[in-house]
Amino acid sequence: MDSRTHVRRCCGTLPWVDVVRALAWRGGSAEWADLRAQVSRRAVERAVRDGLVVRPRRGLYVLADLPDNLAAARSVGGVLSHLSAATYLGVPTLRAADAVHVTVPRGVRPQPRPGVRLHWADLTGDADEHATSPVRTVMDCASTLPFADALAVADGVLRDGLLGPDDLVRAAEASRGPGRARRLRVARAARCEAANPFESCLRAVVLDAGLVGFEPQYRVPGTPYAVDLADPVHRVALEADSFRHHGDRAAFRADCRRYDELVRIDWAVLRFAWEDVMFDRTWVARLVSDCCRRRSSADPTAH
Repeated sequence: MDSRTHVRRCCGTLPWVDVVRALAWRGGSAEWADLRAQVSRRAVERAVRDGLVVRPRRGLYVLADLPDNLAAARSVGGVLSHLSAATYLGVPTLRAADAVHVTVPRGVRPQPRPGVRLHWADLTGDADEHATSPVRTVMDCASTLPFADALAVADGVLRDGLLGPDDLVRAAEASRGPGRARRLRVARAARCEAANPFESCLRAVVLDAGLVGFEPQYRVPGTPYAVDLADPVHRVALEADSFRHHGDRAAFRADCRRYDELVRIDWAVLRFAWEDVMFDRTWVARLVSDCCRRRSSADPTAH
């Protein structure tokens, strides 16, 4: 007689804590048949009544304290994907997901749920029990999101060490089907040096403008200064200026001195607010292009 059977015979129904433990063993959710194999009906009913377990649909039981996105994915029999997977992986994104993105196996037709956007794919080897893998997440985002948003995710995955740049490029090159060109572009442009999604967006804007000479987090030779983006040939520095970054007078003063010192050694410094990078990209691209063009004209060797 195993220990669980002994407990059943001695104590009758198992306490609800065993329901919670059984669900935790399965990543936070389980179908009724699987759960019932370990715990009693009465224990499940008590756990639901006490608010420790919820039943989002018939036959599925989920831990009440499971994060909402995970619970939503479980309720339709899928895993978090796209921007929702990026958030689950802890990767900062340029914008919050417009819905909970969930990928389910091909051929599965779950009941639609408000706030859940379904995708269908064979994820063999590309996901764990909760979310798509880092490489699959980047590929999905690159296939479906605007370039700036997808680049922010790819930069974040590299910055966090979840993937190496070569892994990303190989995955894009090996991919097939619609969106391959988008995946290749994002993979080849991704940089682990990018400090945050705001900076990734600024780099996407200049890349969209055809300006390929800008390097993220560039340390200006002969100075102690690093700038968000720099074109060393034209000596143009771009700063993604966050209001929050200048949280005190000392930080504001240090940045003023840094910009002044760069201008003194003949660097052009362009500072962009978040609102302009996000909502007036045409103006940002035109300003950077004009600045590079003028400096190129002034210095015939800068080509």
